[in-house]
Amino acid sequence: RVRPLNSNEVSRTDNFSLEFPGEGQVTIETNGATRNFQFTGVFEPDATQEELFENCGITRLVDMALNGYACTALAFGQTGSGKTHTMTGPPHQFIDGNLTDQSMIGLIQRSFKYLYQQVKNSPENTVIRASYLEIYNEQVIDLLNPSHKRYLSVRWSKNKGFYVENLFSIECAAMDDLKAVLEEGMRNRTNGSHGLNENSSRSHSMLTVTIDSEAQDQDDENLYITKRGKLTFVDLAGNEKVRDTNSTGGTLSEANCINKSLLILGNCISHLGDSKRRQGHIPYRDSKLTKLLADSLGGNGVTLMIACVTPSSHNAGETLNTLRYASRAKKIKTKPVIKMDPREKLILSLKREVKVLRNENHYLRQQLEFPAKPKGQLQKENDEKFMTFMKEQERKDILYITESGLYEMLQEYMVENEALRTENSDHHSTKDRIRREQQGLYRENEKLMKRVEELERYIQVFFFALFGI
Repeated sequence: RVRPLNSNEVSRTDNFSLEFPGEGQVTIETNGATRNFQFTGVFEPDATQEELFENCGITRLVDMALNGYACTALAFGQTGSGKTHTMTGPPHQFIDGNLTDQSMIGLIQRSFKYLYQQVKNSPENTVIRASYLEIYNEQVIDLLNPSHKRYLSVRWSKNKGFYVENLFSIECAAMDDLKAVLEEGMRNRTNGSHGLNENSSRSHSMLTVTIDSEAQDQDDENLYITKRGKLTFVDLAGNEKVRDTNSTGGTLSEANCINKSLLILGNCISHLGDSKRRQGHIPYRDSKLTKLLADSLGGNGVTLMIACVTPSSHNAGETLNTLRYASRAKKIKTKPVIKMDPREKLILSLKREVKVLRNENHYLRQQLEFPAKPKGQLQKENDEKFMTFMKEQERKDILYITESGLYEMLQEYMVENEALRTENSDHHSTKDRIRREQQGLYRENEKLMKRVEELERYIQVFFFALFGI
């Protein structure tokens, strides 16, 4: 995405260094040389926030997250190139809480609205949770729990991969809850001012929306599967040259940490984009940013990278670097898989194996002419086929009486055992269904309790305003 020239660039009379031949192409001219890049899409300076949302592919990522995939939307580029504006819109809306022009809201808020529209139209039982963190000076900070002064640790596990330990997560029953998470995090995020940007983000932020959706299995109406999708919005701090930003003291230290983590991110992208180097070591562990983005970049997820650039000839070198990074990232291939709870995944595979074995057992019983019901039940029903079977047994030679009796006992045992297994399976299915209904009622009860508390507060305020008590 290319932003328009800002007032400083216009006053410097900077040239417009980019051209747009069309069909996802962008051309940059620097030091007398012309370079051409091909991307999935190119948004010119006059593109609106709505046009970006509708055409960048974020709606596809939301749909995939609802189906259990891990998806990431990533804004990357030089400081002052419009990353935060693209992701969240104007920064002043989180300071004074006022945004008169709703057309300026960013990609994140529009994705929230689309997400809850899809959830409302879906028959599945869906639970949405959100967490928000920033990586500032190579330390992880929980933006939803600013009173917690300790930095959080990044751990690794076999099932989760890299994750943040003790990160606060909140359930979001409505879109307003998710917006409140974004607003709270943006107010607590570290910002600063320097020569290139008055509201420069001094940290990398990651807003993660976890979507647990419970759906009925297509092959077994008694089996429910919980898919754990994830949608992560990443707003990176911009890489910057110290001589352009005039950074000193704490701002200089911030810039060094930002540039170091972005350099490591660039190295990971370079390794993953090269088919030969991809098979070797990928330096994810060299920074906390690349640890948390490991699954997004080269794992089992799907990632949308929005490369934000300025068309100013003064920053043509940084723009060229951003386009190179994005071009390398475009070569990375991942294998998306649906995320499930490991225990549920094991249960699902075992139940499907049991189903195959039951079908095989049914076929073998038919071949051996085993009765379909226990002997006692067949006698009560005077089953014609069973009575014929018994008469044939009586005609057999006395030498085979013992063998026949054992065979008959085996038949009876297997039929009764199968009937008990079926009954036990039905009981377990009923138990699981009741448990799911209880969980749904519990969540609904919590919502109603919160609503009652809100109404009680409104009544207290009303009586205080009316009677002064």
